[in-house]
Amino acid sequence: MNASRQTLALRGPVGALEALLDLPDALPPPDARLGGQPPRGTAVIAHPHPLFGGTMNNKVVSTLARAFARSGWRAVRFNFRGVGASAGSYDEGAGELLDLLAVIEQTATGGQPLALAGFSFGAFVAARAAQRLFAEEAAAATQPFSLASLVLAGTAAARFDVPPVPAHLHALTLVVHGEQDDTVPLADVMNWARPQSLAVTVVPGGGHFFHGQLPLLRGLVERHLRGAWDGRCAMPDPLAG
Repeated sequence: MNASRQTLALRGPVGALEALLDLPDALPPPDARLGGQPPRGTAVIAHPHPLFGGTMNNKVVSTLARAFARSGWRAVRFNFRGVGASAGSYDEGAGELLDLLAVIEQTATGGQPLALAGFSFGAFVAARAAQRLFAEEAAAATQPFSLASLVLAGTAAARFDVPPVPAHLHALTLVVHGEQDDTVPLADVMNWARPQSLAVTVVPGGGHFFHGQLPLLRGLVERHLRGAWDGRCAMPDPLAG
C-alpha cells in the first residue's frame, strides 16, 4: 500500500466500516523558518451505488480523494454497509447517511474544516449529510464541524430525491457532470440545480464515469478547492468587532 495511505477500521451504526485515509501532500510553509502547514481539514468521500458495484476503490472516488490530498486535505473514503468488509446491508440511502455521519464523527477533527464529496449515489448521500449538518448547525449554539467545501460528481438526481444545497454553501460547492452521461442525464441534474440557481460545471463529452477525463475532473476539483479555501480565508469573522 502507498506510504501516504492508511487503512481504517471504523464503527458504523450496524457494525464495522472499512475505510482508507489518504494523507495530504505537503503544503508549503507560510514562513521558511517554520515547518510545513498542518492539513487544511478532513474530506469524507462517498462512493456510488452499493448494488451496482460501487466501492471506495471506484476510479472516480479515488480521483476525488487524490484531488483533496494534493490540495492539502486528509481524504477519507469508506465502504457503505454491506460493501467489502463493512457490516450490514443496503438501506436505500437512509442507513448510508448514518454511515457517512459516523465516519465524519470519527475522522474529522472538531474545529477544523470539513469537506464532503460523493460520486453518483454517493453525491446524493453527501448532499443529505450537508443538509443534516446545516440543520444541526442552525439549531445549536455551537457546531463542531465547519463545512468548507461540497463536491458532487455525477449527482444521481434522476434516481433519488437529492436535497437542495443550503444557499450559504453555494459558493463552496462544485457540481460537476458529464455532458453525455447516459446513467444520470444532464437534463435531470439541471432540473435539480435550476430552482436553486446552483451552478453546474459540465464536462464536454463526459460520461457518467468520466472515462478518459479523470485528470480533467481532478483538475476541476483542485481548482475549486483552491478557490473555496482562498474565499474562506478572505471572509471576515462574523464574531469579530
